Amino acid sequence: MKEPNVTPESGSRTATAPHGANGEAPELTDADGTEAVDQLRQVTAERDEYLDQLQRSRAEFINFRRRTEQERTLLRPLVTRDILAQFLPVVDDIQRALAAIPPEECESGWVKGVAMIETKLGGILERSGVTLVEALGQPFDPAVHESVATDPGTDGSTVVEVYQPGYRVRDLLLRPAMVKTGAAPKTDDTTPDSESATDGPTSDDNAAT
Repeated sequence: MKEPNVTPESGSRTATAPHGANGEAPELTDADGTEAVDQLRQVTAERDEYLDQLQRSRAEFINFRRRTEQERTLLRPLVTRDILAQFLPVVDDIQRALAAIPPEECESGWVKGVAMIETKLGGILERSGVTLVEALGQPFDPAVHESVATDPGTDGSTVVEVYQPGYRVRDLLLRPAMVKTGAAPKTDDTTPDSESATDGPTSDDNAAT
């Protein structure tokens, strides 16, 4: 008996060979190779562009952070100077008040309280690096001294009186010293004359007989 012919059911898919008719992979043409190379070049170019943008952005951020830190380092002393400079008039007023107190009032409780306030303010300035500008007896320096008077007939090369003290915080000037200038003090350069060599001890030959 002959076996019945089996026909594929309706709607079923017939298997097709994924490759060529003889089962071999299809050959790539020169056009396909050129297209693949072009796509690789395009992807590589895009990658290099993104990498370059990333490196530029990173460098810009590093430079921005460095500039910010430098500006902060430069601004911090300036801000400190401006804040501390506002304390100086208060210190001046307290010192003038204490200087004007009559001697009989120096032991009063309120005087001691004011003196304690001056001490605390001085401690704050000292801990912040504030120091006095050297003035009295120093050569006049317009960078740290402000001359408001000069002794007549002098060259004004030396500070002879301080009207208001000056202050600096580290290398920054808070306030110049208000001074009076005059002539440099005279120094005595003469030295006592040494004993003459002829003033030696008298010999026995020259002794009185």
